Amino acid sequence: MDEEFDLGRRPFVRDGANPTTGEGLACCPGAGLSHEDTAREGTDPGMFDAWGPVLEVWEGWAADDAIRLAGSSGGAATALALHCIEAGGMERVLHTAARKDVPYLNESVFSVDRDELLSRTGSRYAPASPCDRIGEIAGLSGETVFIGKPCDAAAVRSARKGRPDLDAKLGCVIAFFCAGAPSTKGTLAILKDAGIDDPARVKSLRYRGNGWPGMWRVEYEDEQGVQRTDERTYAESWGFVQRYRQWRCYICPDHTGEFADLAVGDPWYREVQPGEPGSSLIVVRSERGRRILQAAVASGHIVLKQRDESLLPRSQPNLLQTRAGLWARLLTMRVLGAKPPRFIGFPMFRFWMTELSLKKKISSFTGTWKRVFRKKLRERIPLKRWTPPSA
Repeated sequence: MDEEFDLGRRPFVRDGANPTTGEGLACCPGAGLSHEDTAREGTDPGMFDAWGPVLEVWEGWAADDAIRLAGSSGGAATALALHCIEAGGMERVLHTAARKDVPYLNESVFSVDRDELLSRTGSRYAPASPCDRIGEIAGLSGETVFIGKPCDAAAVRSARKGRPDLDAKLGCVIAFFCAGAPSTKGTLAILKDAGIDDPARVKSLRYRGNGWPGMWRVEYEDEQGVQRTDERTYAESWGFVQRYRQWRCYICPDHTGEFADLAVGDPWYREVQPGEPGSSLIVVRSERGRRILQAAVASGHIVLKQRDESLLPRSQPNLLQTRAGLWARLLTMRVLGAKPPRFIGFPMFRFWMTELSLKKKISSFTGTWKRVFRKKLRERIPLKRWTPPSA
């Protein structure tokens, strides 16, 4: 995987690569997703069509105050991963962190203790590809925790099916809710909007954390060598960079980690008060996830406040509307000759009928029609590797 300025992280064929086997494409969630073999025993039947497998939904947070403060929402993903290392017999966590040499970009890292996890907390609203290192897991000792976007968790599930050696080494898969991944172009655009024309001057960049929902904060050196900072609210920063999301995210049916063991997000079912400590929505999606959550509570890593399955739709109503709009988007792509992904087990039409206003129904067709031509979705798009100015 490598950087593509407008499209995010993209796979490039290595020089001297073996003839294609189709294994990579078979695992790619951008080509298709399927719930055909998803276990439904013990799941809430009333939730599956809209939200995937749901065994339990909790509101909670990290018991460690430092993790709760630094992490996005209530630091639950970090706390769950730390439990797996400190009390669950697992040895490391594969996840995403800011690149040390280019802090406005991301890299895939292994963390093995609290200090490393704590230093790498917070959402990264920029291209990331933690799956580019899952091939290493099979050759490592002990089990590994994987943390990633919903599409990353789906890719991991597909990859482990044909790799018993990999499957045996994946102890837990944690996904976080995602409304789309902005491109590097979006990152540089918001930096420029903050008055930073030369991204090489950036010393650190956080999108969230250190509060709930936390501030977008960049530290940089100006042209005179003076250290400066710029901050924006979560709403301001996300409102800016979300315009740079790739098309793949607009036609994704899974924004809540349906293929993970555990999925975490923000409990936006109520208004967050200024200075309020962080809280997380924790969705149990497998029996393995249920065991790990129960053990994390027993080991003192997670605090649970309440169990209520209705918290999921109440907290993320916009994500169900996003699923609803997919029916028209995919249909329009087919009509215009732009090959869409193949999704199995993701009902869309009835949500398109019930969840969208007439105006949104119409725009789900017309907006897609415009994008097919503007983004040249019927054509093969040449990829260009992008090298950051500071590298």
